[in-house]
Amino acid sequence: MDEIVKIFKSSNSVDISMYALIFNLIVGYLLSQLIAIHFKKFGSTLSSRAEFSQVLPFILMTTLLIITIVKSSLALSLGLVGALSIVRFRTPIKEPEELAYLFLAIACGLGLGANQVLETVVSVVIILGAVVTYKHGTNKNEIKGKNIYLTIRIEQKNVQLKTIVDLVNVYVDNINLRRSSSTADYFNATFMIEFKKVNDLDDAIADIKKLYENSEITFVDQSQLPGI
Repeated sequence: MDEIVKIFKSSNSVDISMYALIFNLIVGYLLSQLIAIHFKKFGSTLSSRAEFSQVLPFILMTTLLIITIVKSSLALSLGLVGALSIVRFRTPIKEPEELAYLFLAIACGLGLGANQVLETVVSVVIILGAVVTYKHGTNKNEIKGKNIYLTIRIEQKNVQLKTIVDLVNVYVDNINLRRSSSTADYFNATFMIEFKKVNDLDDAIADIKKLYENSEITFVDQSQLPGI
């Protein structure tokens, strides 16, 4: 019996302070809420950001608890490596931005689990602030009007594609035909265009509607859609 007790009471183990653990969990929860609010406000993914942000506190605090426990014992650390080697996640993360926030939450859990509270808090604030600054600068300085999909549908017979292309080409820097179809009742075409000013696109739409009254025009800013 004494031998069994000695096995569990390894000389490498250290006592875990309950007060420190509770304090770290509270700090971790506050940081997870900060990360979740940042993701919901500044994230650009098409998936539900509110739903995804609810997972961040669980990931951060669970990582914190694991690190707090395994750091007290070398045997537990080796056991954790073996346990993680058989874990398989069935739901892939397709959005790179979501993966970045997951890594940030895990990093916070690692830092707080190692009792690096001040360093972790300061790092998170700096990282989130840098992301805000970068996105603000990108949105301010990026050239608007690239990768715009312009779809034109005209309910009229005998519509010439060349006429539409020549009309739009006056107002844009580049135009590429991506899809075109026509029947006896309507004409439909999709172009990828680039322009420097929003007013140029407004003028092109006005001219198309002036020439073809029964026309429907839509456009999608493909540059704002995350990669799949």
